Amino acid sequence: MSYKRILTIQDISCVGQCSLTVALPILSAAGLETAILPSAVLSTHTAGFSGYTFRDLTDDMPSIRDHWVKEGIKFEAVYTGYLGSTQQIDYVKDIFDATGDEGSFFIVDPAMADHGSLYPGFDGQFVEAMKTLCAKADYILPNITEACFLTGMEYKTEYDREYIDEILRKLTDLGCKNIIFTGISYEEGKTGVVVYENGEYAYYEHDFLPNSCHGTGDIYASSFVGALVRGKSAYDAAKIAADYTVECIKETAKLDNHWYGAAFEPVLGKLIEMLS
Repeated sequence: MSYKRILTIQDISCVGQCSLTVALPILSAAGLETAILPSAVLSTHTAGFSGYTFRDLTDDMPSIRDHWVKEGIKFEAVYTGYLGSTQQIDYVKDIFDATGDEGSFFIVDPAMADHGSLYPGFDGQFVEAMKTLCAKADYILPNITEACFLTGMEYKTEYDREYIDEILRKLTDLGCKNIIFTGISYEEGKTGVVVYENGEYAYYEHDFLPNSCHGTGDIYASSFVGALVRGKSAYDAAKIAADYTVECIKETAKLDNHWYGAAFEPVLGKLIEMLS
């Protein structure tokens, strides 16, 4: 395997095991040189904490991009997570165009919604901007809420294969090339991920664990990206990411009062084994 350089663009929540504090160690454990571009810096994440600090770094993004261009810096993959505004989405598209190399991957986690609702601060204008980012990506990783906002489909908690196929069709009509559709459950007690690549459907199913943790979406996305850039197929990368996320949730269940994130660090060795 060649030594590859990846850029990930998302916020830093200094405490809370999500976003860049998850992505950087996981991508590094995957054997990738990992560059970061913080979209914002928060003292903690926003789920369950109060009084957190927030510093928006939107205005810094163009000058960072210009410096990279001046230095001739290129990336074999660019992976985006939580982005805070439509302006940041525009900057991200420009950064990929300027720093992507021939054959580079562009992977988008459209982190904007869950459980049927948009995250606070997001609106229809942001959804429209996210559609343009997803259309530019080689792979997108939406959950079912995000996919429904992107396609205008009704959000459902109970559904069948036909419903999922319709969402996939509408995502491809939007311009999305390959879709890693997370949290798809066709039967009680089970969940899994749909891999829709080059028009072909595949599904990896595993047990549903009731003790959900904040940040598992970031763990999943980072693990998938690390495996994909390492040269794994999309299906194998999706399987590795799912299995590793399950290990993180199980590890977290052993801890008392660990409500703010998933304990991914103690089981990083298992991810490295899966990637070998």
